[in-house]
Amino acid sequence: MKLIIRVLFIFISTNIFAQQNKVCITVDDLPTVPYSFRDKEHQLEITQKLIDVFTKNNIPAIGYVNEGKLYPNGKLDQSKVELLKLWLENGLELGNHTFSHLNYHKVTFEEFTEDISKGEKIIKELAKSHNTEVRYFRHPYLRSGLDNDHTDSLKKFLAKNNYIEAPVTIDNEDYLFAKAYSRAYKKKDTELMNRIGKNYIDYMEEKLIFYEKMSNNLYGRNIAQTLLVHASLLNAHFMDELVEMFHQHNYEFVSQEAVLTDPAYQEKVTKFGDWGISWLDRWALSKGKKGDFFKGDPATPEFILEINK
Repeated sequence: MKLIIRVLFIFISTNIFAQQNKVCITVDDLPTVPYSFRDKEHQLEITQKLIDVFTKNNIPAIGYVNEGKLYPNGKLDQSKVELLKLWLENGLELGNHTFSHLNYHKVTFEEFTEDISKGEKIIKELAKSHNTEVRYFRHPYLRSGLDNDHTDSLKKFLAKNNYIEAPVTIDNEDYLFAKAYSRAYKKKDTELMNRIGKNYIDYMEEKLIFYEKMSNNLYGRNIAQTLLVHASLLNAHFMDELVEMFHQHNYEFVSQEAVLTDPAYQEKVTKFGDWGISWLDRWALSKGKKGDFFKGDPATPEFILEINK
């Protein structure tokens, strides 16, 4: 009888573990997205608060850097370099997000690839000094190619230069919430700040559920997800709540390297357009999905759009 109970316990435990969801948190536009706040203290607060949440929860987040932000007046600002060092000193990884956040669909191939190379000058040296390396590339605006040839050209360049593409599956408009939050913060409107923050977490939960459903409909399972957020004050102040929301949905936080081991990320995209959408959407379109399959994508609340006008 004891043996049966033990076997049953192992079976249940194994299945619970196997069913645990996985997500990688990726943070774009480092060192920070400060909006109208340019002071060093504000940008340090954003960086430190994000890092504190990641380290406290053992989250192997990765930050994608726009090196152009290190030169606010055409001259290197060492204080911004120090913000990137904080990521590395706390065991977090950095990736290349181009120098100036160009849209691949609106510039020449030569301009775009030159901007990628320009965007690695400092972060590669920083990574090397911390016994790590810059391995991953994130497409600005999630634009990765207008057609097959355009896409393949970029893929070949990245592979030749030892970069691995970092797709996004949970796409969202966190930047609209962040911009609204910064305006409320500037006015010291704490009531509005809290309202924006609460709605943001609710919205992100709806987005998570939406993409889980899409994944299950497409693959019969919830794939390892990749969340895109930005290095904003909103995320600095509400990352704790965002992490807790993922915990409530039984998520384990994994690295960029780990999330890409999910076979779904090897799916070939065969449908193209001038869009910056989730790779789940791209894989669905490539599998011939249409219309109703994409219904239900949560919308940004109207009051957030109004604040941003």
